[in-house]
Amino acid sequence: MKITELSQDITIALSNEEAELLERIDTAQPLSSFSERDRVVIRGLVRKSCLSKAVVNTTVMVVKNETRST
Repeated sequence: MKITELSQDITIALSNEEAELLERIDTAQPLSSFSERDRVVIRGLVRKSCLSKAVVNTTVMVVKNETRST
């Protein structure tokens, strides 16, 4: 069995708040555009590998990873 076949069976459990925030992020957005509460949720989503953070010209951006969630 290959690792790609194995990873297709893995799903990530999200809270309602995490799922709603993840739906709102469709393109790369600056982290500073989110409220303090949203930033806490975003940190959790980064830990779960649902979002990635990247620095672009001294601006921290968040972008959605390709994931399946339940």
